[in-house]
Amino acid sequence: WSDTFEQTKPLRAPPSSQDKIPQQNSESAMAKPQVVVAPVLMSKLSVNAPEFYPSGYSSNYTESYEDGCEDYPTLSEYVQDFLNHLTEQPGSFETEIEQFAETLNGWVTTDDALQELVELIYQQAMSIPNFSYMGARLCNYLSHHLTISPQSGNFRQLLLQRWDQVTRKRFHAFVLFLGELYLNLEIKGTNGQFTRADIVQVGLRELLNALFSNPVDDKLICAVKLLKLTGSVLEDAWKEKGKMDMAEIIQRIENVVLDANCSRDVKQMLLKLVELRSSNWGRVHATSTYREATPEDDPNYFMNEPTFYTSDGVPFTALLEREDFFPDYEENGTDLSGAGDPYLDDIDDEMDPEIEEAYEKFCLESEHKRKP
Repeated sequence: WSDTFEQTKPLRAPPSSQDKIPQQNSESAMAKPQVVVAPVLMSKLSVNAPEFYPSGYSSNYTESYEDGCEDYPTLSEYVQDFLNHLTEQPGSFETEIEQFAETLNGWVTTDDALQELVELIYQQAMSIPNFSYMGARLCNYLSHHLTISPQSGNFRQLLLQRWDQVTRKRFHAFVLFLGELYLNLEIKGTNGQFTRADIVQVGLRELLNALFSNPVDDKLICAVKLLKLTGSVLEDAWKEKGKMDMAEIIQRIENVVLDANCSRDVKQMLLKLVELRSSNWGRVHATSTYREATPEDDPNYFMNEPTFYTSDGVPFTALLEREDFFPDYEENGTDLSGAGDPYLDDIDDEMDPEIEEAYEKFCLESEHKRKP
């Protein structure tokens, strides 16, 4: 056994490109195998290295966020900081939204605080387009996890009410702007004559249909303002084409007055509009020139006057309610908002249509008297 064991060749690994097989000579019947040693790679990583943050990442919010809202003196600052954080780092939503909602449940305990929260989220969504998707996720989460539910409405209800107010305000402003656009936009035809844009006329007709199809107060008031502004011009254009669209609109108005559940004041406004149309929109006879027309006998005296806009972008013309924009001042500039006058304090903010019409006529007469 010993002789056999001594003559047995040692086991060798199969040759590879890295192994070099030595040459055998006559004096050596067996060559020693080559031993390949793998190189040792030295890593520079360390378990004690600081945490890695991508470029542009700010860890200040994370540190303050872990401490709750103690570092924030007001709810507004805390919420605004979190909204800005989500805008810059939307990936942090999943890890931080739960703690944010818990903090709000301990802070938002009154109606005013909930209203403030809704307003902050709305302003962020309106001012930063990239926040739209993240804001929607935030609203959905808060609607299910905020515990406060006052009589004025929970988070979801107040949020929808806020958007509804904005939608209606912007829609009404858009309708009046479209009316002004129809009156003032002139298109030069092939024969060199200027005409109004038919596409805007079609749009106004569709808008009137939409407003009267849902006869609630705010939509009816918007329709009345639009027809006071453009009614005479629209009817003339439709008559030239042999259309009876204005007669159809007046019929719908009469049906609304009889059947709709709108307020009494709005019905009075609609009846005044029907009366205005029956008097040829208050226009003077064709024999009278434009210079002879006065605010006293021509309700459309300021029809073609330019439109002005408030700081909020709301159209303001002589046909619109001036008390909406200057509620605390008389025409001579006297401030009516001073405290201590019980009579002025009890004045109702809303005017009925008759008082409103009388006030508008008074303003027009005053402007006419001031002209040389």
